[in-house]
Amino acid sequence: MAAHIGMMDGAYFVGRSEILAWINSTLHLNLSKVEEACTGAVHCQLMDAAHPGLVPMHKVNFDAKNEYEMIQNYKVLQDIFTKLKITKHIEVSKLVKGRPLDNLEFMQWLKRYCDSVKGGNLHSYNPLERREGCKGAKEVNKRSAPSQNATKNASTASKHVSHNTRRNEVPHVSSTNQSGKISRPSSSGGSSTYSETERTAHEQQITELKLSVDSLEKERDFYFSKLRDIEILCQCPEIENLPVVDAVKRILYAMDDDASLVDTEAMVSEQHQQVETLSCISEEAEERLRVDTQKRKNIVNVDVDLAASNTLSPRQRISDASDVHCSGSLVTY
Repeated sequence: MAAHIGMMDGAYFVGRSEILAWINSTLHLNLSKVEEACTGAVHCQLMDAAHPGLVPMHKVNFDAKNEYEMIQNYKVLQDIFTKLKITKHIEVSKLVKGRPLDNLEFMQWLKRYCDSVKGGNLHSYNPLERREGCKGAKEVNKRSAPSQNATKNASTASKHVSHNTRRNEVPHVSSTNQSGKISRPSSSGGSSTYSETERTAHEQQITELKLSVDSLEKERDFYFSKLRDIEILCQCPEIENLPVVDAVKRILYAMDDDASLVDTEAMVSEQHQQVETLSCISEEAEERLRVDTQKRKNIVNVDVDLAASNTLSPRQRISDASDVHCSGSLVTY
């Protein structure tokens, strides 16, 4: 099942344009980006197209704008996965944030699943009728209707134009074929200029290049999302005024030939020197504080002894002196 496909499977090399065309044609929508499906409503209806009648579409919210509303849609999707015993984990916390790479990967998996269930044959599904009971479906249908009409008109016009073009070009093609037959060498002599082996090799090379481009696009989106997270973090009011954050911003917004990178390196090294200087100063301050504290303790002890001696009565002083004298005599004995 598609739940167990690996990251190097061909399903994860399907491009964005193909994914968008599949979504818009299957559900009669007008999405321009894959991450516009982050609300979870599109995923629910695609599962409804693969398993008609299984998804409670009245619980799906196409007008979800807040994360808690999107999470309700993903709860419906998770219930469907549980019923179908699909073990695919849904990264809800990442999908609701609208990250391009996460949404693209999940939609690639979903396309692979739908293709495996019905072989990709979802043309008999009526998405407009199934969306009627959903919240926000009227606005979605209104937005999708003009695009669908424009698509139909464009396809009809293209059919008429192509039909007339073919009808007008028939004599020209036949004459070209005849001239080609005349100039073509006999079958007994030499091979054709473009053999079947070369054509197959070229097609394979084109396929490999497409896969390489899709992989590079995925890697680009991954690192772009990381840089975007760093940019959002640097905009936090608690840390945006720190020198280190300022240096990171300079690196993020610097051009290839920008001299601010050199300034950034100098600023970071200067800050490092300042930190070392401050650490030395703090160590000296701590040592001084320790010495002063010890002096205060000694002074306090002397004051306490003097106060104690002053508070003794004359009789206690004579008694102490006699005790000292007796102890001294015992020692000498």
